[in-house]
Amino acid sequence: MAVLALLWGSGFLWTELALRNGLTPLQITVLRSALGAAVLLLLARSARQRLPRGAAVWLRLAVAALFCNVLPFFLAALGMRTVGSGPAGVLNATTPLWSLLIGLALGTERGWHPRRLGGLLLGFAGVLVIFSPWQGDAGPAHQHGGAPGWGVLALLGAAASYAVAFTYMGRVLTGTGTAPLALSAAQLTVAAGLGSLALPAAAGATDGFNVRALAAVTVLGVLSTGLTFHLNYRLIATEGATAAATVGYLLPVVSTGLGALVLDEPLSARGVTGMAVVLAGVLLTRPRPTRERAVTAAPAAPDARATPVPARPALPADRTNGPGAPDHSGGHPASVPCSPPPRSPGSAPASATSHCP
Repeated sequence: MAVLALLWGSGFLWTELALRNGLTPLQITVLRSALGAAVLLLLARSARQRLPRGAAVWLRLAVAALFCNVLPFFLAALGMRTVGSGPAGVLNATTPLWSLLIGLALGTERGWHPRRLGGLLLGFAGVLVIFSPWQGDAGPAHQHGGAPGWGVLALLGAAASYAVAFTYMGRVLTGTGTAPLALSAAQLTVAAGLGSLALPAAAGATDGFNVRALAAVTVLGVLSTGLTFHLNYRLIATEGATAAATVGYLLPVVSTGLGALVLDEPLSARGVTGMAVVLAGVLLTRPRPTRERAVTAAPAAPDARATPVPARPALPADRTNGPGAPDHSGGHPASVPCSPPPRSPGSAPASATSHCP
């Protein structure tokens, strides 16, 4: 669990290093998706899992790849041009709040309670505490010069995009008959293709990158995207969705700690307080687990419906989430592709904390 949290939460550090050494947000998006896809394709092949067949499935994967990989990867990297890696990790943890809002808007959210409304308001209040727009110093997120306002909006947009992706995947990617690793590999492959289509338009947008940038994006794609999904999947299968969901609460802590230790980002009392408030809000928005779900927490739980994908791992949750599970209250904290795991005794669906590196 500790290794998974470290690999997953360090994604913001590697993104920051890639940006500082010359790569653009779009280049990071494409390389991250391609490298993550390569890892999952190898794992799927070794597990004898075949890629999905049929134009309909690939079309659905294209939509999922757009909202769960291309847009959030790009927006996160874009936002980190003005926002530090630590605060970026905290903003990423707001995905469950957006998921709850979407569920309420669509009328699919169940178990509505004043406690959850309080958590929703508390979570976004934590964001305000971190960035304190009423103060001239822009709060602890102001790391790179220039107003961080648009960067904050981009990072919140990335978190919201994950929430949209999880809702969509829960509705259309259930029961495709394709194993999870293969489905995730296919999704990241499509994401790399979609991002590549935009590369010509961004030609000349960089002053040139160096070896350090390539090393950072390689670690981001191979370890913090591809490998994290595989480890998260194994954690769900061996220790249950609740254990995997717990990792989600550690991601903002990891991103903030690494930002302070490696990048010398200031660790202020306001930032730490805001992070704690955001995580408390996310925890309150989680539906209360029923006794049965708490006891079983089986990977193939019929009520499981939120899905993780290899472009970003799991958020705190109290139940399993497969692609067809509209658990709009839970989401995902980092950035990992999102694809639904199989619903069979031998495999566990993603936890309520969506996993999209």
